[in-house]
Parts: sequence; C-alpha cells; structure tokens
Amino acid sequence: MLTDNHGRTISYLRLAVTDRCNLRCFYCMPEHGLDWLSRTELMSNAEMLRICSLLVKMGIDKIRITGGEPFVRKDIMELLTSLSQLKGLKDLSITTNGILTAPFVPQLKALGVKSVNLSLDTLDANRFFTITRRDEFDAVMLTLDTLLSHGIEVKINTVVMAGKNTQDIPALVALTKDRPVSVRFIEEMPFNGEGHDYSGVLWNHLHILQEIKNLYPDLQKTTDTQFSTAYNYQVPGHTGSVGIIAAYSRTFCGTCNRIRLTPSGMLKNCLYDDGVLNIKDHLRAGTNDEQLEQILLKAFNNREIDGWAAAEKRIASPNESMASIGG
Repeated sequence: MLTDNHGRTISYLRLAVTDRCNLRCFYCMPEHGLDWLSRTELMSNAEMLRICSLLVKMGIDKIRITGGEPFVRKDIMELLTSLSQLKGLKDLSITTNGILTAPFVPQLKALGVKSVNLSLDTLDANRFFTITRRDEFDAVMLTLDTLLSHGIEVKINTVVMAGKNTQDIPALVALTKDRPVSVRFIEEMPFNGEGHDYSGVLWNHLHILQEIKNLYPDLQKTTDTQFSTAYNYQVPGHTGSVGIIAAYSRTFCGTCNRIRLTPSGMLKNCLYDDGVLNIKDHLRAGTNDEQLEQILLKAFNNREIDGWAAAEKRIASPNESMASIGG
C-alpha cells in the first residue's frame, strides 16, 4: 500500500494526456484557447506507459485518463490498450467532453473500461453553445446514449455557475429518473485561464444541495464510498443518482487518495499545488526505475494536509487553465 506523510492511501492517478481541447468552455480557458504545448513538451505514449507501470507496481490501482480532451490525441486508443494490460490495475476510466467519443465506445467496452465521466453543463443546446462556444450538443448526447447502450457506467460532471446554468439543475436531476446515470454537480473552481470571477463561493455544495432539496424534499442521502469526492444522494423512485462535489470548498481532503500528472509530466500531489516535480524530465535524463521510485516516494511524503495549505504555497497564478492542470 502506498501512503503519504499524513497516513492517507495513494491509489488513484489522474493522467492528463493533452492540454488541447475542442471546446472553449469559458470557465476553463479563454475564447481564443491557450498556448498549446508542443509535441516534444508532451509526454509520449512510451513515457506515460513507463511511469504508469511503475506507479501501479508501487500501489496505484486506478488510472483516470483526462485532458484537455483525451480523444483529440491521435494515439489515445494505443495508450488505453497498453494501460488496460497492466497487471495490478483494477480500474481504467476516462473523463471526456463526448464530442469525439461515440465511435470509440465499443473499443472502450472491449478494453474493460467500466466508467466514463462525461462533462455536460446543461441540457439546453443554446446554453451549451454559450458555455462552450461550440455547437456540439448533439454529439455529446449521442455519446451519452452510446455509453449507456453499451452498459458503461456514466457520471455526468456539471460545473454549477451563477448566471449561466443554475436553471439547468432541475432538468439534470430529472435525467436520473429513467437513466442509470450519476449527475454530479461541481463547485466552480478558479482555474479558468484568464482570471474572471467564478461562483465557487456563492454556489457552494450547501447551496447546491438546498436547491435540489427545494425540488425534491424527500431526497435521500446514500452511502459514500471510501475515497469519494462527492456527497451522494438519490431521489426515491429514480434509477440514477445525484452527487455534489465540493471542489472549491475542499471538504474531502482528509481522505484524498489521488495524484495527478499534467500533460507535460508535472506531478501534482494536489489540484491546488504548483506541481512538485517533473517526471518527464527525469525519464528523459535517464533516471532508472529504482531511482525514480525513491524520488516519487519522497514527493508523496511531502504532501500538504489539504488544498488550502497547497494553495497558500502556490507561486504560479491561480488562474491557470484546468486544461493544463489535467481536468
């Protein structure tokens, strides 16, 4: 078992394979996009597979592929195929915006991908365009239907934003009535790439919960899994469930079991830290696996107690993009 200096288990890697995305969601990046990493700045498939293999041997048993948008990376299926074959890896999952995903769903099923997180902030096509600056709503809904038809668990990730999509909360909760989906409402975070105001404080997890309870007074609390970042609920009689993630309030830090690798190879012990070491640089400098394991263990034994402590030590601007952090 891999643990940190606070006795917390580390078993979950979020691996961002690219910073590029085919949407321009205003809460994630500027309208014109970002200064994308060059191909040489990105980790190669071989580099990602090597570090993932080592981390699985050390105790990581869950890997989630994120971005940017993972499916804009041309060789993503090659990487997923290799990762699915790692001995000791119990859970390989993906977070996607769903635009390019539908054609790959049968392959994902065959590889053993059991869960996909689908980013969807509204069920209204016009608001979708306003939020994402792209007309791709139908493609995302096709991916949702395709995933469900193949029996893949779907968690819908909805960032709650004042003045943008709070009116969508009723429709999104209603989506769980007849569909086996988990709709997770997420507090907005400050990582929008340009520093505009965000609503993580106003629409915090308590406000979101009260909004749902106003609609469904009989909302029932369900059991949260050991490392869950969401507070989970169910409307009686509904097939699916509802979750609320206190991403800005950071109420789940005490049980955090995750680490992150950015597209450029930066290890992050916490979403809110600057990054603690660049693994890609060590790989390219010829560091062997035994040396790399010791370097990683040292980093894991210097994790901050929570996201607030990590943020206090930041040097970089807190207004970087989630696409560059790894969603």
